[in-house]
Amino acid sequence: MQKTKKSIAKRFKITGTGKLLRRSPGMRHLLSAKSRKRKRRLGQAKLVSESRADSLKRAMPFGS
Repeated sequence: MQKTKKSIAKRFKITGTGKLLRRSPGMRHLLSAKSRKRKRRLGQAKLVSESRADSLKRAMPFGS
C-alpha cells in the first residue's frame, strides 16, 4: 500500500472533478511594490497543469 506524501498533500487540494488546485507564489513579502490587482490575482488558487497533475495525484493516492 502506498503512503500519501504529506508535503504534497499540504500544498495541493483535489477538486470534486479530480483536478488539482495550487496556491500562487509571491504573497509572502515585498507586497508594497505589487499593485492591488496583482495581489488580488495572486490570492486566488490556480489549477495545476494536466501534465504535472498526474505525478502529483500518484503521490496522493487517497485524495487528501
